[in-house]
Amino acid sequence: MNSTQKPIGIFDSGIGGTSIWKEIHQLLPNENTIYLSDSKNAPYGQKSTQEIVDLSVKNTEFLIKKGAKIIVVACNTATTNAIQYLRANYDIPFIGIEPAIKPASLKTKTGTIGILATKGTLNSALFEKTTSKLSDQITIIEQVGEGLVELIENGKMESEEMTSLLEKYINPMLENKCDYIVLGCTHYPYLLPQIRKITGENIQIIDSGEAVAKQVKNVLSQQNLVNNSTNNQSLNIFYINKDKSVLENILKDYKNSNIDYLDF
Repeated sequence: MNSTQKPIGIFDSGIGGTSIWKEIHQLLPNENTIYLSDSKNAPYGQKSTQEIVDLSVKNTEFLIKKGAKIIVVACNTATTNAIQYLRANYDIPFIGIEPAIKPASLKTKTGTIGILATKGTLNSALFEKTTSKLSDQITIIEQVGEGLVELIENGKMESEEMTSLLEKYINPMLENKCDYIVLGCTHYPYLLPQIRKITGENIQIIDSGEAVAKQVKNVLSQQNLVNNSTNNQSLNIFYINKDKSVLENILKDYKNSNIDYLDF
């Protein structure tokens, strides 16, 4: 296998990063991919920085052994806490995920935006650096989405418990006149239907998925790693170290996807 046909490696604390994978697959359908769902250790947002770095190193080394040509850290918490370490210690391009606060801050009409993210993301030095540049210009209402990732990982996206938590987290943003809500966790785009029931259609909800896919394409082009072969259908392999059923449901429309349990 030549270097262009090697897979794009993607990892997340669980199944949420598949929202990023879908954007990458849509933009780059010829690319082979390997996705690692570390669901056994989800959520990362409640862990210490060192724990997040250690898990990210473990995930990275697994994907490198599988031949990844580039690695997408499809987890906001892992990006904000570990990507600097990964870039300093591994000779492979890394693409990270950061909450789309800057575009929201540029587009807000009310001057107030909300961000729903994990504790690990909101408490990270990288997030603090990003928001400190904007806090003089706009009001940012931060909300830890405690419990949301666990419910998603357990297939309870449409449960009453999920609805109750989302109302608790989002209603204060609406009361404070937020006109943009940033989803700062790759799991959260799967909650968009429920969030829309709370916000209505006038609130703009944004995540990082499309921008990340475009950045992956740009980096592959710069590194001459784009797979231009059209001879074979792309191969997409998913590894998960917990029950596969929720992941299988999310990927049911993607026929060229193989899901394997991994004792990892």
